[in-house]
Amino acid sequence: MQRLDEEQRSSTSRRDLERAPHFDEVSPEVGVLDEGAFDSALATDADGALTLLAALTGATDEKLREAARRLAARVVLEVTRAGPARATGVGRIERRPADRAEGDLDLDASLEPLQLARAGGTVPPLDELRVSTWGRPSTALCLVVDRSGSMTGERLATAALAAAASAWRAGDDYSVVAFSSDAVVVKSQDALRRAEDVVDDVLRLRGHGTTDLALALRTARGQLERSRAQRKVTILLSDCRPTTGADPHRAALALDELCIIAPDDVAVDAAELGRTTGARWVTVAGSSTIPGAFARLLDP
Repeated sequence: MQRLDEEQRSSTSRRDLERAPHFDEVSPEVGVLDEGAFDSALATDADGALTLLAALTGATDEKLREAARRLAARVVLEVTRAGPARATGVGRIERRPADRAEGDLDLDASLEPLQLARAGGTVPPLDELRVSTWGRPSTALCLVVDRSGSMTGERLATAALAAAASAWRAGDDYSVVAFSSDAVVVKSQDALRRAEDVVDDVLRLRGHGTTDLALALRTARGQLERSRAQRKVTILLSDCRPTTGADPHRAALALDELCIIAPDDVAVDAAELGRTTGARWVTVAGSSTIPGAFARLLDP
């Protein structure tokens, strides 16, 4: 995406990166990323290691940056899949249009078009017939990432984990929107993209601007309207403190379902938005807790 390519021009020098925990072991010299050292750091300090890795994806050192991006796409997905198992839901018999699903013809639901076709000596249109098929409740997700203000290594890692968790739970039926005073669709609801590529794009985000929460939620609604899923959930990753735009409450109430993930040290506004709109909300203390947060919000 051109917008993200332009933002990637903002990079972090090695001198600044040296302040991060584990940096000396993970990158002992220019252009080097020691994956073994990173795995050791991840095992003992998951949040610190993930924060460092996210920061390295914006390094000025080109070789280090590219190595970090390759590693991050893999590691973020592995951390997500190692989290709580996703719920599969209880299967049930569903009626679906015959042009969209295979199954046994439901005579009761298809009686009228069958009678009309017989009387007119024609073939009934498939989209008017109904079949009974076994299915599971489907869920579409729209992840909305607040990128206003500073987008540090920790915030980038948290956003990347959330994008990976969205892909893990919803398959292809998810979208990712990054917002500040504007909204950028990183992955649209009906786009088919590898989860690794979406994670990579999220890691290229840079923070700036004010916080138009209402715009972000309206954008999420527009994305989810493209889905045919039975359940449509907006997951808002933000402290929920708007600084520009309209009052977000109306936009929040227009959503089918809103879930909020907020940093545990600035959760007052998130709690208030949840209370006044009926949204579920949780707080997280670090990026590694994102899979658990998704489980608490989405699973019955």
